[in-house]
Amino acid sequence: MPFKDTRQVLLLVDDEPANLHVLKHILQEHYRLLFARDGQRALELAAAERPQLILLDVMMPGMTGHEVCAQLKSDPHTSDIPVIFVTALSNVDDEIRGFELGAVDYITKPVSAPIVKARVRTHLSLVRAEVLRETRLNIVQALGMAAEYKDNETGLHVIRMSHFSRIIALEAGFNAEEADELLHAAPMHDVGKIGIPDAILQKPGKLDDAEWEIMQKHPEIGAQIIGEHDASMLKMAHRIALGHHEKWDGSGYPAGLAGNAIPIEARIVAIADVFDALTSVRPYKKAWSVEDAVALIREQSGRHFDPDLVDCFLRRLDDINHIRERWAE
Repeated sequence: MPFKDTRQVLLLVDDEPANLHVLKHILQEHYRLLFARDGQRALELAAAERPQLILLDVMMPGMTGHEVCAQLKSDPHTSDIPVIFVTALSNVDDEIRGFELGAVDYITKPVSAPIVKARVRTHLSLVRAEVLRETRLNIVQALGMAAEYKDNETGLHVIRMSHFSRIIALEAGFNAEEADELLHAAPMHDVGKIGIPDAILQKPGKLDDAEWEIMQKHPEIGAQIIGEHDASMLKMAHRIALGHHEKWDGSGYPAGLAGNAIPIEARIVAIADVFDALTSVRPYKKAWSVEDAVALIREQSGRHFDPDLVDCFLRRLDDINHIRERWAE
């Protein structure tokens, strides 16, 4: 069986063979290399091979490196490939232009082997970190959807309530990064339902006392499934799973927390979750109208829900309804 080269792939672009030879000598031991001597060939190889990184000369006849970079960044299939310019140009304006086009770094000719190796290694590590982040998000979202499919035919509930949560968070003062983290953590809120028997989750009538006691275990089951992690998004998901059924007045479960003792992310998700649950068809009920659901949330302000966050929800109700329409069942 032929050996499969699993090394990361770099695309080296320069119209001068001598320059490509120098880069090959520096990089060939640790990476699989592709070569292009003009812009058009570089674009073809980038689209066909999807290299992890491109080292791109600026001053080339025909299509310049700047023009190649602009086309790479305008194509969704190649826009996420990092580009490092390798150039004899040292003018600050040229560097600024390159960064504006989407390049991640500049290496000045004549190249230094240690610098080339260090810059390539640094930017490839950033690529790996981004891939890991995306993979983690996909797993988190898949687990959230898996839990929701147990008592919802489409799983769209987790999409809607996650976007509701983000909108409320922004109105409550979260910055964009914090709100996006909440968007990605919120789908895990009911992951503990994986551990609840289907006969209880899908029961069309009211749960009896014994069934309700089992149902109330799903926040703790969810927290156990998510586990303890250093990653901030997973920490947030843990807090949400454990706290989204706590109530502002202390009458919720599993810990009977009250007021600000409930993590704010869980307080936000509580509103988003209840609003979407009320306005959606479930095995045990018909969908409520938006007006009736809003009336209940208003009535439960200061009891079930944080009153300040209820105000945030009400101020952004138009945006929330837009999400409902976009992700309708």
